[in-house]
Amino acid sequence: MLAATAFSAAVAGAAALPAGPALAQGSLLDKAKDLLGGEGSAGAAGSLSTAEISDGLREALRVGTERVVGQLGQTDGFNADPDIHIPLPESLQGVQKALQTVGMSDLADDLELRLNRAAEQATPQAKQIFWDAISAMTVEDAEAILNGPDDAATRYFQDKMTAPLGEAMRPVIDQSLDDVGAIAAYDTMMGEYKALPFMPDAKADLTDYALEQALDGLFTYVAREEAAICSDPAKRTTEILQKVFGG
Repeated sequence: MLAATAFSAAVAGAAALPAGPALAQGSLLDKAKDLLGGEGSAGAAGSLSTAEISDGLREALRVGTERVVGQLGQTDGFNADPDIHIPLPESLQGVQKALQTVGMSDLADDLELRLNRAAEQATPQAKQIFWDAISAMTVEDAEAILNGPDDAATRYFQDKMTAPLGEAMRPVIDQSLDDVGAIAAYDTMMGEYKALPFMPDAKADLTDYALEQALDGLFTYVAREEAAICSDPAKRTTEILQKVFGG
């Protein structure tokens, strides 16, 4: 998946707290104490439990997910964002170029816009699926992420979220493609393309493609939000986030 590397780096980086030789060994609680200034730190912040660290990781992901869904699930959430804008599938880019040569590029541009609109319309369905997977994270899961390899967080969240997200969003994407006129736009575009002489066959599964691109966009921004919660105090909007990541 396109976002796997970014998601691994950001989520694992956020979950692992400060990295370095001093934190290469020791328990989860030791890492929390180091984050918060050692055993001598004043108040409850100096004695975080494993469960509190786990709660902090879950809350960071909940907060990040809510922000992401709100941002991407609105008009131009995908279309106007160069980082996650959905282009035409590679298999249709030749069609796009061919239509440009005969002054009909607007047909391909229209389809591209409608693919982005379908992703924007389907995105709100993702929030509950993310939250369900996050709620299911155990203390052992959190500890495994903290003490695991660089891609431990990515493996966990992909295992927990990719299948249910895809299952929940596929019918919504399919319906959204129809609602926003993408299917009709595709048929019109391909009709004009096939009327051109000597053009090779071309086709695409719009549902599969739009779903894959929508999930990549979601994971890209969840990773950014997770990293921001650890680095930007203004993003720590709940008590547990302030306690775990406040440092």
